[in-house]
Amino acid sequence: MNGRRVRKLSVEKRLLCSIRRRHGVVILRSDFSRFGSASQVSRALAKLVAAGVLIRVGHGLYAKTRVNSFTGRSTPASPFESIAAEAFRRLGIVVGPGKLAREYNSGQSTQIPMQPIVSTGKRRISRRIEVGSKKVIYERAPNRTAKGRSCPELE
Repeated sequence: MNGRRVRKLSVEKRLLCSIRRRHGVVILRSDFSRFGSASQVSRALAKLVAAGVLIRVGHGLYAKTRVNSFTGRSTPASPFESIAAEAFRRLGIVVGPGKLAREYNSGQSTQIPMQPIVSTGKRRISRRIEVGSKKVIYERAPNRTAKGRSCPELE
């Protein structure tokens, strides 16, 4: 090799370079599978979370951070609602606004929904997406019987 030494970057530095080049805010753990073994990637991600470069949003989900100009502490780079929407999009999960948000958007209600509630249709989702004290709440469509009516036991 012409007498030159090839210096290999550590897994943590390779992850950091990859994170800085990404346009989105949400990062999946599976994005880094090519950088090393599962344990190496886990250790590097844990170091980046401890350093304040990333925050953990859910199982295998991370979000970029930025430094808050007022407090000097690292905060998520986007609002919680946009992080949750991007996380669902990256995971391939189709969700819609919850009942309260639909009523507000259609003008049926003047109450602004304070909790991020999403409708999952008939799909059951148990994945937790949370940042600090905020977390996504899931709302499912009611089960229907073969005749198209709701369950008689619940009525």
